[in-house]
Amino acid sequence: MKAIRRFSYSLAVTTLTKNHPHPNPQKFSNLLILPSCRSYSSSNPSDPPSSGVIPPISIASTVSSPDHHHDGVSAIDAGTSLRKPISLWPGMYHSPVTNALWQARSIIFDTPPTTPTTADSGTGKTPSHSRTTILYPFSSDYILREQYRNPWNGIRVGKLLEDLDALAGTISFKHCFVDPSTAESLLLVTASVDKMVIKKPILVDSDLKIVGAVTWVGRSSMEIQLEVLQSTQETSDPQDSQSLIANFTFVARDSKTGKSAVINQITPETEKEKLLWKEAEERNKLRKERRVQQKKETENEREAERLNALLAEGRVFIDMPALADRDSILIQDTCLQNSLVCMPQQRNTHGRIFGGFLMRRAFELAFATAYAFAGSAPLFLEVDHVDFLKPVDVGNFLRFKSCVLYTELENPEQPLINIEVVAHVTRPELRSAEVSNKFYFTFTTKADSITNSKIRSVVPATEEEARRVIERIDAEKC
Repeated sequence: MKAIRRFSYSLAVTTLTKNHPHPNPQKFSNLLILPSCRSYSSSNPSDPPSSGVIPPISIASTVSSPDHHHDGVSAIDAGTSLRKPISLWPGMYHSPVTNALWQARSIIFDTPPTTPTTADSGTGKTPSHSRTTILYPFSSDYILREQYRNPWNGIRVGKLLEDLDALAGTISFKHCFVDPSTAESLLLVTASVDKMVIKKPILVDSDLKIVGAVTWVGRSSMEIQLEVLQSTQETSDPQDSQSLIANFTFVARDSKTGKSAVINQITPETEKEKLLWKEAEERNKLRKERRVQQKKETENEREAERLNALLAEGRVFIDMPALADRDSILIQDTCLQNSLVCMPQQRNTHGRIFGGFLMRRAFELAFATAYAFAGSAPLFLEVDHVDFLKPVDVGNFLRFKSCVLYTELENPEQPLINIEVVAHVTRPELRSAEVSNKFYFTFTTKADSITNSKIRSVVPATEEEARRVIERIDAEKC
């Protein structure tokens, strides 16, 4: 008896196409054998069942406990493929989670569904069709735990953001997938990521679980909500175990024309699913209103006054540095940057660099910027809304530029350090550079480190910097 788990994988750009090579699923079937999964019997493990059709490989459902759901399907174990190097899929850039998801993706492409899906009947899918869980057994898996440990014995948040992006792509793929023939022309693209706020510290030595599903669908877009859950001896209540909620928005495009494509609709069943759908609908309306407001370039007297107030101290630094406030520092003096050429090992099936990689690189530069500014290892609090403005391709020269945009010092015990990271796709041969992403991270410092180094105010020196500060402060209020 062999058990084959069905789950899928998608990144910031997910292509539902068979134009790219995928490994033979039978060759890797041994990597996917897990207990308590749907299975079939055969006298020869490599033979399909007697019907002659390989059954679909089902997505792991949300589990009520770290081990199993009521239907007997267990969560994806993040450590199952950690020690199994993979070389046949596009790129060589894999985390333990993306390894496991790549394995199943190769099989779902080569396994046609045995029965019509709900999308075929035109009634839409329920959130349960895409609900997926990943389990990180940190308490028992030393090798997996070491992959996610930072120098301060905490969690590497950048890697966690990377996994959230990967899982969101998996879920969007599962929701839209009908069969290989209908999926050939569909391209799924990460459009945005809403603000993510850490509700409680995430530990690296306690088991962690990420649960997600499609919660809202428009004509060609969908929202995926992910929950990061971690229970400890002190927090056994499911409500208390919630560490983070993330909302990803994906849009569907026709891979040939680039125009929007219609996707499966969604039919919420439970009261919670209906509530999540309503909340997502409101967020979608707010996003549209925000885009309209951003297009209106209005200058009023109040904005001019705010600009002048911000620039007043900066002018002192420029014109009379000896008289400048010693508790302040110019934004430009907090900047750090790094550059890289995007390698084939970091690509997805569409040949582009996936969003999780970009988020991790941006976070780690932001962390270093806050570290150098505060004088002690900062504590991560939240990442604000992220828009993916331009795709990043293999071979692109990518530059990340970070700075401390502003600080909030009203609470001396928890000063807030707001970091901006801007990613530019630079083309030296064309002497051009375009912004591909903007990231905004918020950090604080440990209480015992505040007495050792005072957190300074940050002031802009140019009108452009002052406008960026005002935009971010207004966005935080919203």
